[in-house]
Amino acid sequence: MAMGRKKKQRQEVLFVVTADLPRTPSHPFYEYLNQVLAAHGFDAVVEELCRKFYHDKMGRPSLPPGIYFRMLLIGYFEGIDSERGIAWRVADSLSLRAFVGVGVNETSPDHSTVSRNRRAIDLEAHQEVFAWVLTLLAKEHLLRGKTIGVDATTLEANAALRSIVRRDSKEPYQEFLTRLAQASGIQTPTREDLAKLDRERPKKGSNKEWEHPFDPEARITKMKDGSTHLAHKAEHAVDMGEGSVGAVLAVTLQGADQGDTKTIINTVAQAQENMAVLMAAPQTAQHIHAEPIREVIADKGYHSNDIMMWMDQEEIRSYASEPKRGKRRWKDKAAARAAVYANRRRIRSHRGKRLIRRRGELVERSMAHAYETGRMRRLHLRGNQNILKRLLVHVGGFNLSLIMRKHLGKGTPRGFQGLFWRLFCILVMLWNALPTRRRSLPTKWTARRSLPVPINPSESVREKVIFTTGC
Repeated sequence: MAMGRKKKQRQEVLFVVTADLPRTPSHPFYEYLNQVLAAHGFDAVVEELCRKFYHDKMGRPSLPPGIYFRMLLIGYFEGIDSERGIAWRVADSLSLRAFVGVGVNETSPDHSTVSRNRRAIDLEAHQEVFAWVLTLLAKEHLLRGKTIGVDATTLEANAALRSIVRRDSKEPYQEFLTRLAQASGIQTPTREDLAKLDRERPKKGSNKEWEHPFDPEARITKMKDGSTHLAHKAEHAVDMGEGSVGAVLAVTLQGADQGDTKTIINTVAQAQENMAVLMAAPQTAQHIHAEPIREVIADKGYHSNDIMMWMDQEEIRSYASEPKRGKRRWKDKAAARAAVYANRRRIRSHRGKRLIRRRGELVERSMAHAYETGRMRRLHLRGNQNILKRLLVHVGGFNLSLIMRKHLGKGTPRGFQGLFWRLFCILVMLWNALPTRRRSLPTKWTARRSLPVPINPSESVREKVIFTTGC
């Protein structure tokens, strides 16, 4: 057979039948997700929410709200952190085009269009979309309410430490160090001199003195790996009722320099507000507990006298791990003493220990899916509102994955990769685990089989005994 060679010129076909185009293995997931969204009228809901942000006659060609929110959901399901990457992925994938609703002969939305729609649609609309996803969870009987777990994590901001400026004079960091070096007697400081001066200077990373010129809300903080970056703080309130699946009831974005005892109040209040909206809706009231949040489980970073007293005043039972502070003095602090001792009694009970273990499972799982596999640990947006808009839809995708896991067994399209091979391996393991059946031998062979086996004279007596006893 003669070897084939590449043609110099390739003649493109004039027409392509879209039904003959290949379909990727992830298409069944998005097809079923579209069926779930269409069954609950997703496009009609978001179009009604965003109607006030669109003009009938003026402006550039608009992006339908259904396509916009679906593209942000793709960021979670495909693990894409930037809007530019989402736009490129949609343009390249036929299954994602079908999910979004863009034909093969149509141009997919550019990242600038997605960014412009995000800035035009306000934060309240994104929060209402997040609350709408919670109503789907309630209809699927995946919400329990009453008990929530709270935890926070840091997200690296889209800002570099080398670009920070002083809040008062807007002086860059490098110029500030040069001025300090010249004031100390070094007229032409080198880079080593500046580094030594910066190393010996106390409180050099104070958020009260420095800010980023393009992201003033980012704060200098230490990340979990020990490095120092400009970052934001995301906090989750996760449903932890009996038999819950770990749905996120609220997500807030706050300053990374704020302690847990200052941010938990806003997060719990947001979770209470979302639950109140669900309980007020007639179509979901019968699917969840008709009562507000009554229990909050947290780690020792949230434990303080003020927080324990605040939860006691709000009639919320706290299950916060207590740090080791040694012997405490309660003079003129009767209310704080009663709240702290009640929390201590609860966390030492069997139920309290079980809830604290379950918090580490459900809350950390939501953050791992949203920020590790969901690729939102490193931000590509600036400003609290812009980041929170993306987070609300991103975490809403995590809540939708719980519904998909209930129906399909997989929460993301990547879960279908290698599914048939795993099923085949499971079947082989089950087949090998079945007891083997020995065939019945003919009668003439039975006598021969019962004859004694000749023993090798070289074998020891111990070997004979071991062999004959079957040990």
